[in-house]
Amino acid sequence: MKTAAAAPVRILGIDPGLRSTGFGVIDKAGNTLSYVASGCIKSDATGSLPQRIKTILDGLVEIIATYGPQQAAVEIVFVNVNPQSTLLLGQARGAAISALVTADLPVAEYTALQVKQAVVGHGKAAKEQVQAMVARLLKLPGTPSPDAADALACAIAHAHGGQGMGALSTLGKRMRNGRLV
Repeated sequence: MKTAAAAPVRILGIDPGLRSTGFGVIDKAGNTLSYVASGCIKSDATGSLPQRIKTILDGLVEIIATYGPQQAAVEIVFVNVNPQSTLLLGQARGAAISALVTADLPVAEYTALQVKQAVVGHGKAAKEQVQAMVARLLKLPGTPSPDAADALACAIAHAHGGQGMGALSTLGKRMRNGRLV
């Protein structure tokens, strides 16, 4: 007797940025990952900060309504040399998380190191390596843009390590001093 295959889980990955917020949508059915969509939400660099944040929020609300993800994964902001840049990036990330939680999506958070390790195999991978591996893992005909590739990589990291039997769930957890808390 054949058992019915589990329904695929749709995962939305987000690479937050004030200028360009990358998004990537994949389906996970068993051990198979399938590409659904990806792209970037671009805000007007000459616009006010509140307007730019609204652009990110509205864009993600539309993406969630269009693709109907069941789970979301967001890259954790790293601390820049420039504190002002870090604060602005944090606000873009806050807009992204607001869109996700408003849609009642469970949100997992991953560091860039975790994402790169899950996709490339080591945490110091270059952007081009991430792009190439994302294209290979999802059998894409071309290479996605850097922001879209990072978002897809975040979704892939979640699909590989954020769920399932025997996996270390990071849903609702954060990294502190290299440890999940």
